[in-house]
Amino acid sequence: MIPSMIECAETMVEEWKHHIDKELDVFEHFKVYTLDVISHTAFGSSYEQGRSFFQMLQRVCELSVRNGYKVRLPIISKIFKSKDDVEGERLEKRMRECFIEIIRTREEKLMNGEAEGYGNDFLGLLVKAKNEPEKAQRLSVDDIVDECKTFYFAGHETTNALLAWTMFLLALHREWQEEARKEVFKVLGDKNPTMESLPKLRTMNMIINECLRLYPPAMTLSRQVQKETRLGSLVLPSRIRVLIPTLAVQHNTELWGEDADVFKPERFAEGVGKATETNSGAYLPFGLGPRSCVGMNFALNEAKIALSIILQRFSFTLSPSYSHSPIQFLTINPQHGVQLILHPV
Repeated sequence: MIPSMIECAETMVEEWKHHIDKELDVFEHFKVYTLDVISHTAFGSSYEQGRSFFQMLQRVCELSVRNGYKVRLPIISKIFKSKDDVEGERLEKRMRECFIEIIRTREEKLMNGEAEGYGNDFLGLLVKAKNEPEKAQRLSVDDIVDECKTFYFAGHETTNALLAWTMFLLALHREWQEEARKEVFKVLGDKNPTMESLPKLRTMNMIINECLRLYPPAMTLSRQVQKETRLGSLVLPSRIRVLIPTLAVQHNTELWGEDADVFKPERFAEGVGKATETNSGAYLPFGLGPRSCVGMNFALNEAKIALSIILQRFSFTLSPSYSHSPIQFLTINPQHGVQLILHPV
């Protein structure tokens, strides 16, 4: 996966060379980068079909967010469907058909001796699970589609927002941008990052953690209580849903101090566990425990690789046209983009 991420990042920064000393909305470019990464890593040889799937899924997400707060009458809404409902159902059907075609092609190649397996990408693992000898362990086509939706959220939406906000914060705080660049050149020189070198980028890790604290992927997390649980004086019945206000928790002055709204990567100098004095569970960008985001490491590696390659080639400042307006989509996004001015290093 790392080589694919590097290749996609290099393609992106090659395009950026045409925008030196000009305004560039990096948020739009990160959308393309993250879509290319998940299309390559998830679908491999089926890249074009994968990109088509994720573009359809992106549209489904837009429709879902747009209609999320509309009141629906249980029976009437099934009879009289809105234009968005019809489009959403059509896209869901096309996505399923897309997967059936990819799966059929890979299964036929294996049966005809044209391939030794189902592929060494993410989809190949899922197709292998679909054909497990034990019925209880098999995945259905619908299961595979759902898994790819999760992969999309982690690899595209989360990383896209993370990169945009990190670039924004580094453009504002030039001293941290320089510290991160010094570290990148010290650890990598002019070479590309590797799986072994990524953990050595401690300053970058601190910056990313602080960015995720200030701008977490989602404003809230939802969890279902499996059995009756006591929290202090509260008793939570089983089967109820609990909403955790991630953004509020991560900006809480009682947990993070009076400077909770200030960008201070040094909070994480000793790791996430010691970032606060009172509660190690106050940092929740990917959730906690067994239900934490399975795509966390993928998203973090994707972001670190892109940032490393960018810092090796460019310095950047915030454009005067930038307008700060965070908005909740699937993740917390910059509503009007992130406009920067690039300078060669």
